Amino acid sequence: MTEELREPATEREKMIAGRLYDPGDPELVAERKRSQALMRDYNATVYGDDTRSALLAALLGTLPARVAIRAPFYVDYGWNIALGEGVFLNYGCVLLDVCPIRIGDGTQIGPMTQILTADHPRDGATRAAGLEFGRPVTIGRNVWIGGGAILLPGVTVGDDAVIGAGAVVTRDVAAGTTVAGNPARPLVSRPANA
Repeated sequence: MTEELREPATEREKMIAGRLYDPGDPELVAERKRSQALMRDYNATVYGDDTRSALLAALLGTLPARVAIRAPFYVDYGWNIALGEGVFLNYGCVLLDVCPIRIGDGTQIGPMTQILTADHPRDGATRAAGLEFGRPVTIGRNVWIGGGAILLPGVTVGDDAVIGAGAVVTRDVAAGTTVAGNPARPLVSRPANA
């Protein structure tokens, strides 16, 4: 059986695939502890500290040469996050990356924004069993996300979109569209190059 067709076997594989998984699995607990230590160290730095790049490189899955992340910054694992060239994250961003988070080149993200892939079963018995799941979040290139926005699991944001401050994004956002509100709704649709 090829690797692509094999069913996820470990709790980590199940988590990344968006299947029900046990977050108490020892491998996942150890990975979160590792990430928490790296976040603690990064969040104790200030602009210009020599250790910043090495800490982010150890924490994140993909880190291009030109990325700016203002501390504090919070993740579940970090290795499930792929940032494009020129991405900017302002103070206090939370990226819960139980599934992949992909952020395209040149995207700017305001302070206190939450990008959430983590989710919980709607069925009470499954929730009580301690199982969780997630859905990936993909953000295109040159997106502007205002402060305090929340992007929910499974959302895709197209290139050149604008997410208003405080918006709660529950559905995909088309390229070149501006959305705001709770739940976020389109305000303006414009050509992607405008």
